[in-house]
Amino acid sequence: MNICVFGAASSEIDKKYKDAVEHMGERLAQEGHNLVFGAGTHGLMGAAARGFKKGGGRITGVIPTFFKEADVEVIYNDCDDLIFTETMHERKAKMEELADAFIITPGGIGTFEEFFEVLTLKQLGRHKKAIAIYNIDGYYDSLQVMLEHLIKERFLKENCKMLYSCFSDLESMIDYIQADIQVDFTVKQLKDG
Repeated sequence: MNICVFGAASSEIDKKYKDAVEHMGERLAQEGHNLVFGAGTHGLMGAAARGFKKGGGRITGVIPTFFKEADVEVIYNDCDDLIFTETMHERKAKMEELADAFIITPGGIGTFEEFFEVLTLKQLGRHKKAIAIYNIDGYYDSLQVMLEHLIKERFLKENCKMLYSCFSDLESMIDYIQADIQVDFTVKQLKDG
């Protein structure tokens, strides 16, 4: 399975996140999975890549050309495949196309945007791929509270929670990804609640 991992690019984040994501990548690779990611060396992107490499997984990096030209992101050197795109939109589209499942690790606005895009696309029936949030050390607790608030205030239907799962335990998350449970629904059923 090709697993797309979204996460922070910052090198300034706490080591506990990097260690957890590197271990996650190694475990997923040991299970026979491969990585699709944003091709960065630093932060959780780099941690995921190092983990997958340690575990023997194949690594596909996808990065916009302007990142290289403007020295925005240091490219991870050990990618088995490196794909350049013209825009951020094309980058996300290519990662989404290549992925069989998505894991959202801790990150900033870019990671949130990536999560909400794949969630929205799933809600609209554009894919049925697993979406797992890796809630390391409670990082996504407040996101869960926010999503519950959206449901309470009727901006989000309760059944949208079946489109993703949130995990603090790595092994449970791996089981979820590997189960590849296809939620059978129509867009209208989701909208109607």
